Amino acid sequence: MSKTQINIDIVSDVVCPWCVIGYGRLKAALANFDTKFDVNIVWHPFELNPNMPKEGENLRQHLSKKYGTTLEGSIRARAMLTEEGKKVGFKFNYFDEMKMLNTHQCHQLLHWAKESDFQNQLAEAFFEHFFSNRGTFTEPELIHIVGKVGLNTEQAQSVLANNSCTEAVKLSEAHWHRNGIHGVPLFIFNSEKALSGAQEVATFENVLNQYLK
Repeated sequence: MSKTQINIDIVSDVVCPWCVIGYGRLKAALANFDTKFDVNIVWHPFELNPNMPKEGENLRQHLSKKYGTTLEGSIRARAMLTEEGKKVGFKFNYFDEMKMLNTHQCHQLLHWAKESDFQNQLAEAFFEHFFSNRGTFTEPELIHIVGKVGLNTEQAQSVLANNSCTEAVKLSEAHWHRNGIHGVPLFIFNSEKALSGAQEVATFENVLNQYLK
């Protein structure tokens, strides 16, 4: 039996925990369909904090200033996210000194990787590096991640040195803002059906069922 082709566009930021969880739930839903789909996933940029300085900002302080999150609220949220991560096989490894980071260079590299077969692996590696391995996004770290997933490190260095994908990232983000997207994750199926937020596995399954031949 032939597989059903499905294209899934994911709008996200690599420092967004709900993007991790939503993606994990999507993968769980796809796994429940075994080999019925031929899936093509494309990641699109959405910088939650485009003006964040390169050195970043303490995550708890950042959330307190931006959303009014208290220390107690932060502790509860981290515990809840950690449990939700476990359900989809992802390890959140929060720590007191964790920072919110500028992700523009990550999105440059993800845009560059779009023409390869490694964009999905790169997005997953960025999630793991930041949330599981307590990493930051210095250029040496980014280049190391690029090489680890099998992409050309010299080309990646050139992308960052010349900011060659900056304009494309900004244009993509402007497109989502113009279309009323103010939060992530967003999942778009075959350019026609959209799910906003980290939906439950069953919700993803309901959408996928609509595409089966």
